[in-house]
Amino acid sequence: MTTRRVCFLLKVRSELAEEYRARHARVWPEMLDALRATGWTNYSLFLRPDGLLVGYLETEDFDRAREAMAATEVNARWQAEMGRYFEALDGAAPDEAMVPLREVFHLD
Repeated sequence: MTTRRVCFLLKVRSELAEEYRARHARVWPEMLDALRATGWTNYSLFLRPDGLLVGYLETEDFDRAREAMAATEVNARWQAEMGRYFEALDGAAPDEAMVPLREVFHLD
């Protein structure tokens, strides 16, 4: 199976951007372990000062990796704590609101 590159956008509340950044400087070790165990690799988040969040990860199957993370207890706790940082989730958890962007170019 080939590795899929996934990029997504979310919007962090600009007034909480620094707090959001600080939270990600201290991601729980069990959360990191769960991400790795469920197939999330080369995962990065980039945050613009106005709150635009760009996420990038690589995985063999994004739907399966996301479903596997959703089944973990640590992810449920993390999503419950992180939801307050985001705009326009419409009741979804942040990880449920990640809609992959369509890749139009890649230079290897």
